[in-house]
Amino acid sequence: MNATSTGTESDMDYEYLVKLRKHPTWRLLNADSAPLIIAFFHKCFIKPNVRALTQGELENRLEDYLFHLRDIYGESLFPRSSREYLDEWAKGEQGYLRKYYPRHGDDPEYDLTPASEKAIEWLNSLKQKQFIGTESRLLMVFRFLRDIVQSVETDPQQRIAQLNKEKAAIDKEIERLNNGIIDSYDATQVKERYFQVQENARGLLSDFRQIEENFRQLDRHMRELITMSEQSKGKLLEEIFGEQDAINNSDQGKSFRAFWAFLMSPDHQQELQQLLDKVFGLPEIADLGTDDFLPGIKYHLMEAGEKVKRTNAGLVEQLRKFLDDQAWLENKRIMMLIRNIKRRAIEIKNTLPDSKSFTGIDDPRPGIELPMARSLFVPPRRPVIDAEPDVGRADFDGSALFEQHYVDEMQLKTNIRRALDRQNPVTLADICRLFPVEKGLNELIIYLHLANLDDKAVVYGRETEIILWQNSEGVTKQATLPKVIFNR
Repeated sequence: MNATSTGTESDMDYEYLVKLRKHPTWRLLNADSAPLIIAFFHKCFIKPNVRALTQGELENRLEDYLFHLRDIYGESLFPRSSREYLDEWAKGEQGYLRKYYPRHGDDPEYDLTPASEKAIEWLNSLKQKQFIGTESRLLMVFRFLRDIVQSVETDPQQRIAQLNKEKAAIDKEIERLNNGIIDSYDATQVKERYFQVQENARGLLSDFRQIEENFRQLDRHMRELITMSEQSKGKLLEEIFGEQDAINNSDQGKSFRAFWAFLMSPDHQQELQQLLDKVFGLPEIADLGTDDFLPGIKYHLMEAGEKVKRTNAGLVEQLRKFLDDQAWLENKRIMMLIRNIKRRAIEIKNTLPDSKSFTGIDDPRPGIELPMARSLFVPPRRPVIDAEPDVGRADFDGSALFEQHYVDEMQLKTNIRRALDRQNPVTLADICRLFPVEKGLNELIIYLHLANLDDKAVVYGRETEIILWQNSEGVTKQATLPKVIFNR
């Protein structure tokens, strides 16, 4: 549960658990209609992996589900309408559902709160599993610990020794394969690792709702800060953007950006799809029956990550509008004060003050500037040059100064859009193959500039790509650039 706890054993005391009873997850589990709520949420959101549903669609599904339950257990089981149940579940004091209006559309939408998903996830973990995958979990622990130790090692000799050890193991494995000795997993080991992958994938998807909730909490905190703050606008903006940078540079923000860059790589997407196809082609996995979740995990992850990015972008846009509204209110207040001053001045224009000293001047001494104290005008002197200056000669070829290329930025945007119409996503190398480079490095720099301005483009610095072109003399040139991925 997402409570204010460090998760250590010392936190599980009486006082902490009493406070934890107010948590939405605990309240949902303790609700009288918890079986109805959790079963319906699992049926509509978790099982089909749906991120949001409109109010009309969710009402119809709940009405059908209530009709089914009443037909089995009697009409008096759930007497209220589906709209009343949804309104109650979306109340602030309940918080089982999040009701909101999308950016485009008048029909409200519903989505699960992280607390409700935690409750469903915990109840789902109580099921009797086919078997407990202890071996795969232990191997995963060893693999992660080994990866941590190797990654933080700064001694080159230690890392070289570890690589030599891995090399020896690989050479030994190659030798065994050459001798016809193949070690493969048995059916139990294959199933165990498959279930482990499935569990981790579902856990990864469930984390996205918590990430969205964290961004919304940040937005709510910034709105409260703007409303209650008495600082100047510059100080306030500096504090707000500082908090946004802190969130983006936090461990969670860095991890999400790395996840998104990794997922949007075409090579990684292709590798993931190939691995899934090979796994589902194994007879051990085919015996488990059809699984509608894991075959589409790539699209589920992209959909969930895209929703988080849209939510974050929407919050930034709402914050900008909120600041504009605040500026408009401040200007309106200033104009009201000016009008009140003018109105008061008109009211008292014929009423002279009783005291003669109703006003004063800070410095009654006049500032005197004598005309004779100023310096006389001195006309500028023009230098007379008797001899013509020697014209110097450059010791380099200056013709390159007259051969500058103009790069049409609109044409490059058109090239990107046409390439995306053929495939999505598309790399810069693919674009240059479809539309060969004509203006050399200038054109590549403009492509990088457009990628930097595009929120959907990703510059994957860990990988590079080589782009070839020919200059006006027919000489082939090449440039090594970071891998740039454009998305529609």
